Amino acid sequence: MALTVVGSIAFDSVRTPFGERDRMLGGSAVHFALAARFFTSVQIVGPVGDDFGDDHLELLRERGIDTSDVERVDGGETFFWRGHYEADMNLAHTDDTQLGVFADFDPKLSDTSRAADVLFLGNIQPDLQRRVRAQADGSRLAALDSMNLWIQTTRDALVAAIAEVDCLLFNDSEIRMLTEEPNLARAARAVMEMGPRIVVAKRGEYGAVLFTPEGFFALPGFLLEDVRDPTGAGDSFAGGFLGYLDMQGIEDPSTEALRRAMAYGTVLASFNVE
Repeated sequence: MALTVVGSIAFDSVRTPFGERDRMLGGSAVHFALAARFFTSVQIVGPVGDDFGDDHLELLRERGIDTSDVERVDGGETFFWRGHYEADMNLAHTDDTQLGVFADFDPKLSDTSRAADVLFLGNIQPDLQRRVRAQADGSRLAALDSMNLWIQTTRDALVAAIAEVDCLLFNDSEIRMLTEEPNLARAARAVMEMGPRIVVAKRGEYGAVLFTPEGFFALPGFLLEDVRDPTGAGDSFAGGFLGYLDMQGIEDPSTEALRRAMAYGTVLASFNVE
């Protein structure tokens, strides 16, 4: 059992109605790895700059995450995101984004990362996702996440990347945007026609919906009274979902296994937002 995640390793500065934190460890790959490591061995792949201290890497290593493929770029600065949330904690407002070393990221996987059973392509440029997928073509299960920016600016490349994976994990609004179909069920079927046999629509505090050729399964979110910071919740969900599937060691997950994976993803996301 082993899982490789490729994505951003970042510093986040976040303000919510409940407080503010500056330059805390974040990024899609980090949130994903911290959730997936409860189930399986995780290799994290991504670039950092000189400003990324060894203490941050040690935090990941102490939790069993393999950081051998974290690339430190001399003279560079780590990806930085500043944002805030208002009353609607489902909606993040971006105040500043500094790509830093992420702007020139050219993923190179070690033999260990290439050999992973499960591959998660985090929210990065679609051409990079395809490049990584080509390096890890032996993975028995490959999954992909993206965002509205890539749908709007590089749709053809994104569709090509989607065709090369088994599972897609998008926000429900992104699935509708990608397919130009307002009905979520029809939109998910349209995505499956692009290639993936598993489609997960993430719906924030309202949970997630699983679509497969056999049907669909809707799971509510875990209702919380104390939501502090939802940043990275979707990546934590993906980490729990794919981490559980990797632990099961099944090449073609059953409906029951996928539903249970949805539950684990939901639980891990609920811890993240608290």
